Amino acid sequence: MNIVVYCSACSNLPQEVIDIATALGQWIGQGGHTLVYGGVNAGLMHVTAQAAVHAGCKNVVGIVPEIFQHRADPLCTKLILATDLNHRKAKLIAGGDVFVVLPGGLGTIDEWVSTLSQLVVEGSDRPVVVVNYHGMFSAQAQQLHATAQSLFARSSGIDRSILVGTSQELITQLSKFL
Repeated sequence: MNIVVYCSACSNLPQEVIDIATALGQWIGQGGHTLVYGGVNAGLMHVTAQAAVHAGCKNVVGIVPEIFQHRADPLCTKLILATDLNHRKAKLIAGGDVFVVLPGGLGTIDEWVSTLSQLVVEGSDRPVVVVNYHGMFSAQAQQLHATAQSLFARSSGIDRSILVGTSQELITQLSKFL
């Protein structure tokens, strides 16, 4: 199974968040899954990849915009260069069976919402699991729900994200999709 992970590339994050990314990477590696991610050697991206590799992951696919090629994670067993961030998002979405949103900034939110939009267009039921660390994504989830219930949305599928708060809840949800 190809697990696409969207997350922060920032350093100096709380240990609790690092532990969530580590647990996810371990689960990916132990399960023999493929990690597909932004491919940068920084932040939660690298933490997840490192944990996956240490747990036996053989397929680590990094999709990096050409402008960030110099920041590519050496843990990638396959590096795919994208022309820009939109091209990277399209490749990430195309490459995923399951999507995981870990804590992150604007880029992570953009990837999450773009994934939901594409899944609705495709009529796909691929799951999107969001780690709502200390409620950081609650407002976005409420907005997606309100939009899905409005006159303006053609599909309630935009309100399909599964929010979890802990690494154990994340692993439990992911295990349901095997």
